[in-house]
Amino acid sequence: MNAFAASTSNAFQTSTKSRQLHPASKPVPALNLPALQSASRVLQDQLAKDAQIIPDLGDMLSIAGVQSSASYSVFPDDYRAPFQKRRLIGIPEGLFQYYNTTNVTSHMGLMPEIERVWISIDHNLFLWDYIEGQELSSFVDQPDVITYVALVKPKPGVFIDEITSLLVICTPVSVLLIGVSTNTVTGPNNRPHKEIKLYATDMSASADVEMTSVIGTRDGRIFMCGSQDGCLYELHYQEKEGWFGKRVQLINHSVSGMQSLIPRLAAGKTEDRIVSVVSDLARNCFYTLTARNTISVYKATSDKTVQHVQTVSNLYKSAQDKAPGSPALTPQNFQIIALHVVEPNESRTGVQLVAITIKGVRLYLSPSSGGFGYGYGYGGATSSHSAIRQLSLAHVRLPPPNLLHPDEQSNPYRPSVMGYGLSQAPQQSTSRPYIISGLENSCYEAGLTVAAQPGDVDGTDYILCMSPDLTRIGSLGQLHGPPPAQQNAQYAGTSYGTVPGPSRPPLTEYATLLSIPGRTWAMAAVPRSPLAAAASTPPDTPAPMMTNELAHQFSEPPTQFMILTNVGLTFLAKRRALDYLKDVIEEFQVESNAQPLIDFRDSFGRDQTCAMLLAIASGNTFLDLSEQSGFGTISTVSPDLAAVAKQAFYDFGERPMWAERVTYGTSDGSGTAIFSGRREGLALYFARLLRPCWKAKLTKLGAAGLHELNVLDEILIAIQKNLYALKELLDTNPHLFHSAPGDHTGARSAAASEQEAWKAEQSSVSELTSLLTRTIEAISFVLLLSDHRLGELIRQCDTDTQKLISSMTFEDLITDQKGITISRALVNVLINQQIGQQISVDTISEVLQQRCGSFCSTDDVMLYKARENVRKAVETRSPTERQTWLGESLRLFMKGARILEFEKLQEICGDYQQLSYAKGAIELPLHCAQVFDTDSQGQEYWYAGFLDSLSVFEERSADAKQPAAQGTSDDPERVRSHAYELAFASEDEMFHSTLYDWLIQRGMADELLEMRPVYLEAHLRREPVTVQKYQLLWKFYVKDGQPLRAAEVLGALAESTEFDLPLDILGNAKSHPVSAGSRHETAIAFLTDLEEKLEVAQVQLELFNALLPHVNDAGEVGAKVKLLSKGLMSITELFQEYAVPFDLPAIKLLILHVSEHRDDNLAQPIWNQIFEEALEGADATIGADRLASRIIPLGQRYYPSDSAFPLRHIATLLVRFSLTHKGAIPYGWAPRVLIQCGMYESQVPPFNEQANVQAVSSDIAVLFADWLDDAKRPQSNSARGEFPVDRIDQAVDQYLTYRVCKITRKATRAKGWE
Repeated sequence: MNAFAASTSNAFQTSTKSRQLHPASKPVPALNLPALQSASRVLQDQLAKDAQIIPDLGDMLSIAGVQSSASYSVFPDDYRAPFQKRRLIGIPEGLFQYYNTTNVTSHMGLMPEIERVWISIDHNLFLWDYIEGQELSSFVDQPDVITYVALVKPKPGVFIDEITSLLVICTPVSVLLIGVSTNTVTGPNNRPHKEIKLYATDMSASADVEMTSVIGTRDGRIFMCGSQDGCLYELHYQEKEGWFGKRVQLINHSVSGMQSLIPRLAAGKTEDRIVSVVSDLARNCFYTLTARNTISVYKATSDKTVQHVQTVSNLYKSAQDKAPGSPALTPQNFQIIALHVVEPNESRTGVQLVAITIKGVRLYLSPSSGGFGYGYGYGGATSSHSAIRQLSLAHVRLPPPNLLHPDEQSNPYRPSVMGYGLSQAPQQSTSRPYIISGLENSCYEAGLTVAAQPGDVDGTDYILCMSPDLTRIGSLGQLHGPPPAQQNAQYAGTSYGTVPGPSRPPLTEYATLLSIPGRTWAMAAVPRSPLAAAASTPPDTPAPMMTNELAHQFSEPPTQFMILTNVGLTFLAKRRALDYLKDVIEEFQVESNAQPLIDFRDSFGRDQTCAMLLAIASGNTFLDLSEQSGFGTISTVSPDLAAVAKQAFYDFGERPMWAERVTYGTSDGSGTAIFSGRREGLALYFARLLRPCWKAKLTKLGAAGLHELNVLDEILIAIQKNLYALKELLDTNPHLFHSAPGDHTGARSAAASEQEAWKAEQSSVSELTSLLTRTIEAISFVLLLSDHRLGELIRQCDTDTQKLISSMTFEDLITDQKGITISRALVNVLINQQIGQQISVDTISEVLQQRCGSFCSTDDVMLYKARENVRKAVETRSPTERQTWLGESLRLFMKGARILEFEKLQEICGDYQQLSYAKGAIELPLHCAQVFDTDSQGQEYWYAGFLDSLSVFEERSADAKQPAAQGTSDDPERVRSHAYELAFASEDEMFHSTLYDWLIQRGMADELLEMRPVYLEAHLRREPVTVQKYQLLWKFYVKDGQPLRAAEVLGALAESTEFDLPLDILGNAKSHPVSAGSRHETAIAFLTDLEEKLEVAQVQLELFNALLPHVNDAGEVGAKVKLLSKGLMSITELFQEYAVPFDLPAIKLLILHVSEHRDDNLAQPIWNQIFEEALEGADATIGADRLASRIIPLGQRYYPSDSAFPLRHIATLLVRFSLTHKGAIPYGWAPRVLIQCGMYESQVPPFNEQANVQAVSSDIAVLFADWLDDAKRPQSNSARGEFPVDRIDQAVDQYLTYRVCKITRKATRAKGWE
């Protein structure tokens, strides 16, 4: 360890810098919430460990087979003793002289609750303020000698509110009450102390015996015992005299005749009289002790009554059974001198009471049913008698048998120390042991026992001091585990009636004997300061045992005891492990011997030692044992002391390791880092500093119904000071968590596993330091809010925010996303408050950035300044200044846009609208959309602000009577036009789409088509497709001179199944001319395809019209018909899915005609069906008319199509019908039907040309003319009667009729479809 000594001689030679709680402003990195949450889990783990490292008192006293114990660690000097005499305050000189020179009767006692010593001299009562030293209050308004004084709590509602305590003054003939009020003030030395005022209550009761041992209950009842008769009394008092009771009266519960009292207390004279009464406020009961060592338990029940719960007797026999053969337990010296309550937070497993005997034996009593391991039945006013468990003796704690005489404390001999609480085998020592034999006073507090007995020198008392030896009982990660319970004879006593080798550590204590001047009158623990009590562990946080001073030593002062003697008031302080370590370091500085430091590390463990070294190096506020100048003042540590602490921290911390975990059967392996003591010490110290607030609620409801901080400002300030001191230490000594060049063996680089361990450690330390910085800023943030009336700020938040704040903890504020949300909401309210009060936000913004930058970023500040510029723009009357302020506000808003919430954006846009500032109202929401939605997936959310602005400007422009906004002369139409110019100038395509939709919805589609903005085509083509968008798109192409694209859109529109099919779309598509050029062939192919689709669409339309009566039919039929209106189908689908299933002959023929599919096997059955349907149930004449009405329209439409109009088959059917009904129908009926079907119009070459038809007709006419001439000649071979005059006449007539019909039909077709 010489290397350690050498390194500290030249290491860390930097002076301690002055600490500033508020660091200078610097850029704040983005919060890494996962890292903060990971660090928070580390702290929580450390707090959980703190709750487990020190066992419960009951666990140590309930080891199977170990019914008594006497394990102690004793030191041969007072340098390492567990207690230290701090100071002696002499009795005020005037009072002391009066006491010594006058033959008087005097008594004295302690009232630590009001920081007073009471001293009675005859009938005079003096209250000495020992904090201020010489100040006295007096009460001399009664004539009798004062024998006893006690301080109790008053009953609620009996006295004025200022009276918070009552002085109970006992004389041989009376008991009277004096009211006391207290007020905490700051003295000349900046130390708080209590001022008191006394109030006469006119309440007194006469007594037949002298009263003593007065106690009070939680609800203000007062009990005491009689010095002469040993009875239990109650001083009953009430506000007014009543019918059934006096205003003040003494009630003797020992002779009240109540059935709950044991009979032997009924006699007025009893040998076993009560000598002491002790109150147990936590369990709502009290105990009495008799002269014969009998303990009784009482519970105050209804008014003026008590309930006797139990009497514990024969304690001597029980103690002898548990510790047979102990010289401290004999019938002659077994006398209990005091009872002390064990608070529930010290023993969660049931130890309730400790009785101390005159020989220093401590008897621990706990509920007998079930022994240890359950909660005690007294829990408050609601506890019932059935819930109370019977007390019994659980463990006997024998006194230390080998105490060093106080005269030997300065003996220079000291064995080589292995550790605190451990020593090597001792050399021969001449120290003479001291045996406790006559204790007279005692005090017990949080596991610490202090007792006094007369010394062997007149005018001197010896004080026995005992405290738990945490190195023996705790699991602190010691080098060799917890030391063994038994020590050598010089430094440890003997355990009587025990079985060696318990599985868990028994109670081991430090013990020492100190001498003080004077004879002891009273002793008491110095109450924890209100701040220390308020800094206790909050709910939902693992609470360490009260005896675990390692967990509490960084956040509150050490425990102190006051011992009142006839000389003055002596203060004893419990020396903590932190104090031991500081002394060891100071010894190292003087002697350069590092062994005590190593021994300390081995005793308290590596991690605990590193945590304490950090506290010393950073100057923890509770490091100094001297008089406190205030709660949480940073201790001054010399640079040399800090240097040794830092070097020891580095050396003792060792380095991290990597624990491999290999999966059997594979080559894969994983592992975890085992952190160094440096990282563990940092986490442990950090966690202990934060324990008072980390899991505490952020706020609570105050008296006025407003929120206030749940943790006191003073506590937060003390925590922050320590955190900042720690941060400064880490910032100025970054090497504390880095490996030294010589850490690795030789010159080789670290193995991969070691590098992983260092990497994991560095990552964890980085997370902890980030949390440290964030926490310091968080405390500054809440303190700042508290200064600006936090309750009022929260009241101005919305309801959801208020609920969130009510449930939030400090941890949530620091590490959770909702903490960010809440902090931003509160800052916004604070800034609004400043702006509303016409206060510049520069000052508050600067303070926020300097003290808590992560709670108020640069962006936040820019937003606040931007809002202030808007306010200035509203206030100014100059248009130029207004534009300047608005322009600057827009610039700042855009720079801070990444933290601008949508609701706030709407509010800002509203301000810009009122000020007719189109540039801000348009550009700011567009900029926010780009900042917040870089992937362009949800920007419409942000465009709402822009659209709202356009709507406002539109309305103002449309309303000619609407005046300009207040304070501005901008023309509404000009503002509107400027807004649209800015909008269309944007390069945000998604925004343009939103704008186009908005304009189309407002009926401005035609204006949009006229403008033809750059993104309109892409917008109209973008999904989702709608009829409206495609209608606009083809019109856009028409206006843009792209007819083919217009036709293509219309074609696509016709084929879509998303909307009803209008046939005029295809007509419009076909009607757009296509220009020649490079796309000519493509256009021809497109139009050809369009012609075919048009024919199919005609078929589908006719089919739909034919089935229209069935469109609302239920089931599949109606649905199938509706599909015909949803999109273009193929000709095959129409035939197979509709024409055939629905049996529509005319549609079948139409489909055959359009598809030009020639198949007699399909066509002929259709015509057969047509004939059958026409002739069904009709005579020849009606049947002929029906056939003509069915065949002629079909023939006129389809002839000469062989696919749909097979002429030969139809002619055969007609001839058969005419021959079957000869005489019923006129001759020539069949050919006339065919002629009306259009048979004269041949489509077969060469007769498909009119010239050829006319040539053939001319030949026929010549033939008929020659035939007629030949028939006219008398000598003709042809008979005149053979010439078919009638047929020729009918044929001519039919031909003329046909030509007229054809001309008419052509005229009709020229106008549109039939």
